Amino acid sequence: MSQSTVRARHRAARRPSTPLTQLASTATAQMAVVGRRTAVVAASSGLVVSVLGAAPAMAEPNDASGLASVDTSTLTGAARAALDAAPVVTAPDQATWTLDVDDVTAVKPAPVVKAKTTTTSRTATTSRSTVRAAATVAAPPSVAGSAVLQIAARYVGVPYVYGGTTPSGFDCSGFTQYVYAQLGISLPRTAEAQRSAGTVVSRADAQPGDLIYSPGHIAIYAGGDMEIDAPRPGGSVQFRSIWQSAPVFIRVS
Repeated sequence: MSQSTVRARHRAARRPSTPLTQLASTATAQMAVVGRRTAVVAASSGLVVSVLGAAPAMAEPNDASGLASVDTSTLTGAARAALDAAPVVTAPDQATWTLDVDDVTAVKPAPVVKAKTTTTSRTATTSRSTVRAAATVAAPPSVAGSAVLQIAARYVGVPYVYGGTTPSGFDCSGFTQYVYAQLGISLPRTAEAQRSAGTVVSRADAQPGDLIYSPGHIAIYAGGDMEIDAPRPGGSVQFRSIWQSAPVFIRVS
């Protein structure tokens, strides 16, 4: 019986592969295809590698006799000159950056204003004016025969002023108090107090110059169906029709 011996074969050790050797192999393959000599130079930090001539696969690993010399000092000098000519930008550690931006002003759109309908308000104003004009009438003939009414008529048009007691402005009781004071008759200050300052008479027996009282208001009787008073805020002293539903007539002597 014959025996055969099989010896294990070991793969031959290969040179380490680096990016530089891969670059050289690629450059060599390209030179073999086009059939011309090519130099591949890789420069990094002043290191220059040249591959010229025959493919390195056919040369000894340490045989550099077939390579052409390259003036590395010239290449290095050119590279340094290019770096020296490049602008150098520096910034301090505490640099402050600014950005020029045009001022922006916010413009608020003009509000939409709806046209107001003034027809109604004008009509209402006209109606109030008409009512006031109708209520305010000329002094009745009875004024001529009453000293109280003659004095009261002087102040027609004086505005109503709450608490007023002078011709610059009257309220209802301030007006009657002031008028009677011109005749030397002293009346209390309030309408309620003036209610008790004289004698109550019937409407049929009332005479021009008597007082007319209703809760919260006092006026001067002007004869017939008329009176004169300082009516309300916004009004003025005026002759007008008796408007009280149950007036009380008071004679002061």
